[in-house]
Amino acid sequence: MKKTLGRRKLGMGLAQIFWQLLPAVLLGALFTLVGVIHVTSRICVVDIGYRLSSMDGEIRSLVHQGDQLKLEMATLKTPARLEKIARERLGMVVPGAGTVFSVSPPLRARQADRPANAFADRSTPP
Repeated sequence: MKKTLGRRKLGMGLAQIFWQLLPAVLLGALFTLVGVIHVTSRICVVDIGYRLSSMDGEIRSLVHQGDQLKLEMATLKTPARLEKIARERLGMVVPGAGTVFSVSPPLRARQADRPANAFADRSTPP
């Protein structure tokens, strides 16, 4: 009977110790969980910062490249260069005096042909 009573006391002692330590263990687990979440979030913030910095550098590089391409395009579109290409590659020449004729009627004649109110008569084009 003494052995049974001793085991009961021992069993009750372990249960009491378990219930007394449970809040401390849970509190420790909670602090650990909060710490892991905090460290994980800081790692994510640092990673995003590095990516943002990398993208900023790439944007600067692309803007610089775009500026260089605009400058190159402006250089390629200069009238002197286009005239040189027209003469050398296409065999074009500057037209002589009197060889260029105006095909469109003078501005005064076009204005005289239009009605006073352009919306009044839609059957004839201006």
